Amino acid sequence: MPGLIPQPLPTDVNMDKDDFRRNKTLGKNLMCRLKCMFTSSSAPESRLSLEDTQQWSQSLERLLGSKYGMATFRTFLKSEFSDENIEFWLTCEDYKKITSSHKMSSKARKIFEQFVEAESPKEINIDYHTREEIKRNVRSPTAECFDEAQKIVFGLMERDSYPRFLRSEMYKTLLESLASDDARG
Repeated sequence: MPGLIPQPLPTDVNMDKDDFRRNKTLGKNLMCRLKCMFTSSSAPESRLSLEDTQQWSQSLERLLGSKYGMATFRTFLKSEFSDENIEFWLTCEDYKKITSSHKMSSKARKIFEQFVEAESPKEINIDYHTREEIKRNVRSPTAECFDEAQKIVFGLMERDSYPRFLRSEMYKTLLESLASDDARG
C-alpha cells in the first residue's frame, strides 16, 4: 500500500513563506469581498471607513458593536474554522430577546444541543461546572441561563481570537486598502 506510506516533505519548500503567501492571498480575497459588501451602498455615511476600521483595534466590544466589524470578525473566524464562539455569543444575544416562555424553552434546548452539550456540533470551550449548570438551567430556562457561558466565551475571544484578528493579513490588508482609497480620493 504505497499510498499509505508518509512521504517526506520536499526540502526546497519553505512552509513559513507558503503560509504567509496563502494568508496574504486569503486576506486580499476576503478584503475584496468585504469591501464590495461594505462600499456598495450609495450613502457615504453607511460605507466602511478607514477611521471606523481603525477603531476596531480599540476593543472587542467596539469591533462587535460595528455591523461591519462583526461581519469582518465572523468572516475571519470562519476562515480559521473557529467560528463556534462568535456564533454562540450571537445566538445568546438573540436568545435574550425572546419573550415567549415556550419559544425560550425550545430555543434553550437547541442552543444546549448545538453548542453546550459535550460532543455537540459546535461545542464551545467551557468548564464542566458551567456546562452542568446550564444543563440544569435549560430545564426551566430564563433569559440569563447562558450568561456565565457567554462571559467565558467572550473572554476566550477577547484573549485569543481578537488579538489574532488584529494581527491577521485580512485586517491589515483591509486597513491598507482603505488608507489607499482615502489617499486617492
